[in-house]
Amino acid sequence: MNQQEKEFAVVVEHATVRFNMASERITDLKEYFVKFIKRELMFKEFLALKDISLKVKKGEAWGIIGTNGSGKSTLLKLICGILKPYKGSVEMTGTVAPLIELGAGFDGDLTARENIFLNGAVLGYNKKFMTEYFDEIVEFAELQNFLDIPIKNYSSGMAARLGFAIATIVRPDILICDEVLAVGDYAFQNKCEKRMEDMRKQGTTLLYVSHSIESVKSVCDHALWLDHGNQKMKGDAETVCDAYISALCG
Repeated sequence: MNQQEKEFAVVVEHATVRFNMASERITDLKEYFVKFIKRELMFKEFLALKDISLKVKKGEAWGIIGTNGSGKSTLLKLICGILKPYKGSVEMTGTVAPLIELGAGFDGDLTARENIFLNGAVLGYNKKFMTEYFDEIVEFAELQNFLDIPIKNYSSGMAARLGFAIATIVRPDILICDEVLAVGDYAFQNKCEKRMEDMRKQGTTLLYVSHSIESVKSVCDHALWLDHGNQKMKGDAETVCDAYISALCG
C-alpha cells in the first residue's frame, strides 16, 4: 500500500463523464428501431462532468454544492461506481454506505419490516446481523407504529428516515449522502447531522450533497463547488460556500 492509499479515502483524477443524448425527439418505438437499423439515429455529446479532480483524506467531510444540473449527483454516482468515467480515474479505499437515491434498495410492495432485511442484504449484512440491530434501526427511524405497512404507502420523509437508519447502523469508512435528508423534518435532519458528526469523530469520511448551505457549513470542513459540470472552486467549506452564495446573489 503506497502513501496515497494510506492517506486518502477518495481520489478522483481528471474525471470526465459523458452522456449521449438523442438529437431528435422520437416517440414511436417502430420509428426508433427503423432509424437504428438504418443507422440514422443521431446523438449529441453531453459532458456532465469535465476534468474533475478531488482528493479526500480519510476522516474529512466534503460538501458538494451547486445549482440543479451542476453535476453533484453525477459525481457521487461516479465515486460510488454506479457510473464509469469517460476519461480519468476514481479510486476509493474502505467500506462505503451510499445514500444516493431515495428508496434505493427498497421494494414498494414489501412492508418496512421486510425491507429492513432486504436493504440490509443489499448493503452486505446477513439476517443475523440485521435481527440484532433491528430494534435500533426502528427506534432511530421513529417508525415503530408503521412497520407492517408497505413502503409504497410511506411518505418520502419516512422512507428517507428508514434508509438513513439502515445505512448508518454501523460505521462505514465512507458515507455518501445525496439530498435524502432534505425531505425529512427539521428535528430528524438535526438527528441525522448529529449521527454524521458522531461517525466523523470515529473516523468516517463524508461526501455530502445538499442545497442547504448552512447544513454544509455545519457538517463539512471542506467543499467543492460545481457549475455546469465544471469545477468552480474547492477548499475550506466556509470560504467556498460564501463565494457560492455571493455568486448567486450577485
